Amino acid sequence: MTDDDMGLVRGSGNVYRDFGRLNAGLEQARAIVAAKIIGVLDDRHLSTRDAEKLTGVSHSEFSRIRNAQLRRFTLDRMIAILGKLDEDVEVSVTFRPRQHSADRHIPL
Repeated sequence: MTDDDMGLVRGSGNVYRDFGRLNAGLEQARAIVAAKIIGVLDDRHLSTRDAEKLTGVSHSEFSRIRNAQLRRFTLDRMIAILGKLDEDVEVSVTFRPRQHSADRHIPL
C-alpha cells in the first residue's frame, strides 16, 4: 500500500458508529456511564466487594462494568447504579440526522 492508496477518515466522535454498530448512540452512552461508575469506585478506593456492600449491587456486576462487559446492562440500570453510589445524573438527548461514512472520508 502506498501513500496514494491511503486516506484520512475523520471519526464521528462515536467509535461504535465509526465501526458501523446499529445502536451506536446507546453503546456510547453505556460506555460513558460505565466510565463514570469506574471513576467513582476508583476515586473512593472501593473494591467491587465494598461497592456491593454500599449499594446492594452484586460485586460480579461491578466486575463486569470494570471489564467493559456491558451487554447485560441497560442504560437505566447503570444510571440507577450511579444513584446508589450517591451520584446525581442529568440526561440530555439530542436528535440530528445521521452522517454517512462517505461524508467523513478525506482523501490525502
